[in-house]
Amino acid sequence: MEIKIGIDESPRELVLSSNQSQEEVEKLVTDTLDKGDGLLRLSDEKGRTYLVPTDKIAYVEIAPSDTRRVGFAVVEKK
Repeated sequence: MEIKIGIDESPRELVLSSNQSQEEVEKLVTDTLDKGDGLLRLSDEKGRTYLVPTDKIAYVEIAPSDTRRVGFAVVEKK
């Protein structure tokens, strides 16, 4: 899953990839905002943990990871 978090008064958004399902991430975000815990805790595919103050969250976008690849390929001439 690709997760984008917009943060108040910040020109950039936080973007991370997670192994969790869309439903798991949505439940985690919703539960954290409902409880008013103060911090949203998310982990990415590489094991890094992100702590985002809930009062600074402008939006959360949850989408399937983009599978497109950019790069070069070797093509054999015949």
